[in-house]
Amino acid sequence: MDNKEQLKQLREETGIPMMECKKALDEANNDLKRAKEILREKGKEMTKGREGRSASKGIVEAYIHGEGKLGVLLQLNCESDFVAKSDDFKKLAHDIALHIAAARPLFVSTDDIPEEFLDGEKKIYQKQIADSGKPQEIVNKILEGKLNKYKEEVSLLNQPWIKDTSKTIQDLIDEVKAKIGEKIEVGKFARYEI
Repeated sequence: MDNKEQLKQLREETGIPMMECKKALDEANNDLKRAKEILREKGKEMTKGREGRSASKGIVEAYIHGEGKLGVLLQLNCESDFVAKSDDFKKLAHDIALHIAAARPLFVSTDDIPEEFLDGEKKIYQKQIADSGKPQEIVNKILEGKLNKYKEEVSLLNQPWIKDTSKTIQDLIDEVKAKIGEKIEVGKFARYEI
């Protein structure tokens, strides 16, 4: 495959501007797989400066499943109306809403989990390992590990994406951020089931 074909393929697969794709291909010595990795790395760097910006625009995505037995409302925020109307942003919102329907997260991120909610889990884990006969420092590490795992299981951004478990929802958001160059964040969500 010649350089132009690789460039075209990289642009189509990533949606990143042509000049950035060309730079990544040059840096990767025309290795398409490595060029994709470079673009992902650079995408994270390019969006770092946008973290202080306000994501006050966006959309509310509604997803209904199972003849109306399950529904999800998702608020996905970005910086501009232009991005909110883009196909990439709408697809991201839809994918996240589908994920919420299937994976049942309870919170957006681990930071959103109330301490009193975790206290109940701590008590359960303490009872589970109370009679283990292990030293207290080992028990504390086990408890901390179980709590961290639980936090990731119930936090949307840390969950493995249902369509590709090698990525988390945060990774999915980061990919779209790199592609469109704007801050994107999950505002809130609600999941209803009958």
